[in-house]
Amino acid sequence: MTIIQDRIQRLLDAAVASGCERGVQVAVYQNDRLVVDAWAGTTDATTSQPVDGDTLFPVFSVTKGIMTTVVHRLVERGLFDYDTPLADLWPAFSANGKSGITVRHVLTHTAGLQNMPCDVVVDDLGNWDAMCAALARATPVSEPGAFAVYHAVTFGWLAGEVARRATGRPVPDLIRDEICRPAGIDDIYCDLPTTEDARVAILEDGSSPPPPVPSNAPATVPFWMCPLHDWMNRMESRRACIPASTGIMSARALARHYAALLPGGVDGVELLPPERVRMAMVPHFGREDQPGQTGRGLGYMLFSFDNAPDAPKTALGHGGFGGANGFADLAGGYALGFTRNLLFAPGQKTLDAVLAEVRHMNE
Repeated sequence: MTIIQDRIQRLLDAAVASGCERGVQVAVYQNDRLVVDAWAGTTDATTSQPVDGDTLFPVFSVTKGIMTTVVHRLVERGLFDYDTPLADLWPAFSANGKSGITVRHVLTHTAGLQNMPCDVVVDDLGNWDAMCAALARATPVSEPGAFAVYHAVTFGWLAGEVARRATGRPVPDLIRDEICRPAGIDDIYCDLPTTEDARVAILEDGSSPPPPVPSNAPATVPFWMCPLHDWMNRMESRRACIPASTGIMSARALARHYAALLPGGVDGVELLPPERVRMAMVPHFGREDQPGQTGRGLGYMLFSFDNAPDAPKTALGHGGFGGANGFADLAGGYALGFTRNLLFAPGQKTLDAVLAEVRHMNE
């Protein structure tokens, strides 16, 4: 056992013992090697089933980072461009003033379609065609590019339908063929098969007080999806392909995805060439935003682990509701996956402690 593996394992064991975590995984790749593969706790508050390295966790918006990599790979191959209007690939989408919305607008959350369509209900979420038809009918709430507003759920269908129409393949197949097979990843799902149900950790909300339930006004996350941990524990939600929200994976798989975005990749596989990764890390803002209000590139969230004001962003990835996270730090030369099932409790404490250890692992 390496020093960093031992330190992270001790940290996770302590977090579970203190009640900060129920079940948790951490995986770290550095220099093309898996240097941390640690886990602790149980998959469910009501059972004693232990978490292991193969346990799968719902990770909510961490899924957006996976979908983003698919989109960049398709752009790299010339199937469309960042400034391609969605309507070029999806003609019905041009309705109600949407002909100017581009792939770039989707990736930067400036499409003006952040609210869930008002004519859908929870049972529609697993119906890909119905959801895409609802978005094709929708009217943007703002001019494309004017405002950067997080497209919490709609991002998945917007990005995913462009990819589907460009390739003729559904998103779960694209994730498998564009991400998992090239990078040698087994455990990333956006439509969990029934054969894997027993491996999935049960989510609980550990926040106090719990997040408020949204009203029935137009919203990025409608009231009928809440509480989100209950929604994602349902079998029909696990089966749904919503590539903004319903990803289920292990920390090991998540870290390997981001390791394959580092220069040199993993086992010689780069999912994107370094110049494409650098392009994805250029900060983007809506015209009404001020620099510093957002840390977002082309689809990925951008991170800096330097506390200095205006420190450059050196990492790209995506976090998820309740605390899961995955990213590649180009400056540090490592990739990390973090999964948990006790959402929000207590905030970022465990991940911050993990990052403190990982950032100093070569000292």
